[in-house]
Amino acid sequence: MQLLATTLLSFTLASVASAQSDSMVVTLLGTGTPNPRIEHLGPSTLVEAGGQRLVFDIGRGTTIRLEQAGVPAGSITAVFITHFHSDHTNGLPDLWLTGWLPSFGGRVTPFRVIGPTGATALARGLEAAYAGDVRIRLAEERLPPAGIAIAVSEFGADTVAFDEGGVRVTAFAVDHGEFLTPAVGYRVDYGGRSVVISGDTRYSANLIARAQGTDVLVHEVAMAPADIRELAPIRKIMSLHTSPEDAARVFAQVRPRLAVFTHYALPPNRTGRSATPSDVLAAARRGYGGRMALGDDLMRITIRDSIIVRRGAARPARR
Repeated sequence: MQLLATTLLSFTLASVASAQSDSMVVTLLGTGTPNPRIEHLGPSTLVEAGGQRLVFDIGRGTTIRLEQAGVPAGSITAVFITHFHSDHTNGLPDLWLTGWLPSFGGRVTPFRVIGPTGATALARGLEAAYAGDVRIRLAEERLPPAGIAIAVSEFGADTVAFDEGGVRVTAFAVDHGEFLTPAVGYRVDYGGRSVVISGDTRYSANLIARAQGTDVLVHEVAMAPADIRELAPIRKIMSLHTSPEDAARVFAQVRPRLAVFTHYALPPNRTGRSATPSDVLAAARRGYGGRMALGDDLMRITIRDSIIVRRGAARPARR
């Protein structure tokens, strides 16, 4: 009887482990814009699946949020860039340099950067900018030279950008305006689960096509108070992003199991009032009745047979 109970317990634990290994975990590291707001740091999303840790965009504070999420900076498998606005890349040198340090993961293999045309130039520029720091640490701390190398993979068209360990990442063009090119979104597929990250875009037919059948769609959004929407600077900003109404149109055509708003562009009116994330959700709800969520920094989304959302999931770092 004891042997049977032990066997059943072992089988149960193995089944749980197997089920968990088939899951995909999405953590919103930053849901903000260029505005320096502590509650919404720069745009960044972590996807964990199949033993891979993939970061999509690396805005201000990404390394801090990784530490809060319990993920050592040096453990990141690869970083993916959607476009070259500074708020999507200004956390890159921090993640690259900090992940090399022994206390934060001690990376011993090259730092992998994947993105559209221009990613190589960005990486080479960072290497030049921080050459002094790298030289000193190599000499004084004897850190592994391979860990500070940057391995870049760039692409010029819709493509499979990463395919390792059963995790496939597909890059696809989105529409962030006439001059804001290249701009891409990403779809991550693993074990029958998937998440799509829009990047910065206005309403995009290509995104809708690429997102079909996805479990989770993480989408940017912009909304201005009614009294300033017709001002030329505001109209320009809004023309480069997706309104809640257009996001609802996207969701209605994609029908994800969960749609999540992120990267809130919410300019204030003359009195200082901005639209709020709750305003965004209410406006989108008028055009889409499916499951939606307002993204927060450190929101953790586990994709299994069910989709579980936890907010503010700070955890001790796993070294």
